[in-house]
Amino acid sequence: MVASIRHWATVTEVIEDDDDRIMPTAFGRLIFGPSGQDPYMEHHATMWLLHWKLCGRATKTTWFWAFNHFGAQTFRRDDLIQGLLKLAASRGWPKASETTVRRDVECFLRTYASPAASFVGAPEDALESPLAELGLVRTVGRRDDYQFARGAKPTLPAGVFAHALHSFWERVGATRTLSFEMIAHEPGSPGRVFLLDEAALADRLVKLEDQTEGLFRWSETAGLRQVVRGGEVDGRAISSLIKASYKKSKNGEMRS
Repeated sequence: MVASIRHWATVTEVIEDDDDRIMPTAFGRLIFGPSGQDPYMEHHATMWLLHWKLCGRATKTTWFWAFNHFGAQTFRRDDLIQGLLKLAASRGWPKASETTVRRDVECFLRTYASPAASFVGAPEDALESPLAELGLVRTVGRRDDYQFARGAKPTLPAGVFAHALHSFWERVGATRTLSFEMIAHEPGSPGRVFLLDEAALADRLVKLEDQTEGLFRWSETAGLRQVVRGGEVDGRAISSLIKASYKKSKNGEMRS
């Protein structure tokens, strides 16, 4: 259990693990530290951030590939397994046996899909992953049938989306502008990782200038749709956007 917690905390960038010592990252302190925004993981903002950390980079192959390269919206467990085995063969990965891939796919599905109501097994196997609350993968029809839930994501806060956009922007090395097509369709993009369809993504980008106080601005000129970055965006500005995602509105609901 301890080794598992250490592994997942490392791949979601909550801690830094260099074998000699384990230290919380700046992100880990921001969310889970003594003055953290959500030390008990009670808010959707935290779930979305962890999902982005997990699936926005190729660190976890199955997770990244499923959200960013697997084309089917409705699928069966074996579709993922066979797709990953083909990927492993094309890359020449000798340790990717069918047993290893099958276990990875099982873990992936349990991360995002709630157990079926008729599930029979050990109680701990029926526990739901916190990320299942995001509703990104649904069970449909028979037990082994699943569906990626593409569309608007009402529980995804604007600050978390802006953080993801900034991270993706830095990763692809873009300068002052980033095209709508890249944000929507490039592997590792917010559109891919958050399963936003084009209409939902465009709606978010249009609102981004007001939500980020001009850090990002939507531009649509001569048929060219893109986001313009308003000067240098530093870590402090992004941290402020993340913190704003945890502020409650007057009616007590989380602000999105």
